[in-house]
Amino acid sequence: MNPYRFFWHTHKWVGISAAAFLLLIAVTGFLLLLKKEYSWIQPPTQEAERVPMASPLAFLTIEDAWKKVQAQGHPDFESHEDIDRIDVRPAKRIYKFRSKHNHTEIQVDAVTGKVLSVATRRSDFLESLHDGSWFAKPVHDYLMPLVAICLAFLVGSGLWLWVRPILSRRARRKKQLALGHRRPPS
Repeated sequence: MNPYRFFWHTHKWVGISAAAFLLLIAVTGFLLLLKKEYSWIQPPTQEAERVPMASPLAFLTIEDAWKKVQAQGHPDFESHEDIDRIDVRPAKRIYKFRSKHNHTEIQVDAVTGKVLSVATRRSDFLESLHDGSWFAKPVHDYLMPLVAICLAFLVGSGLWLWVRPILSRRARRKKQLALGHRRPPS
């Protein structure tokens, strides 16, 4: 089998095999690019009350802010075991408590302790789809890197399939000119 035919068949079957994952990565990547633009993807970071002397030294302790979150009675925040992470945004004077369950986020004013937002972070779900971790750890660790390799192969073989005929035509013309075979003028 000549190399062109090999690349043509391989390109076709690798493309068909990886198409679903490549489409998933493209769609979720596109939505993740827009996450700050649409609050249904990711809730916007709220603005805390402007208070004089609101340096980080004036912030509530994490423990006090956690008590405010627990007072909400939200089922995704029943104990500290439910916390996935706490983002601290000093410039906006916000604590963002993120749950391990259902991609829930509660934003708390770091100075007053007022709960500013209770929302779902769909961006976290999209990220888990995008990197394959939503499916299973082996999908994230083995299949998604394989899909990246497939994409690199598709780019390389696609370029070869595009350039090879051009090079062949040029070589044929050059050979014809060297042998003195010219087309008659039209």
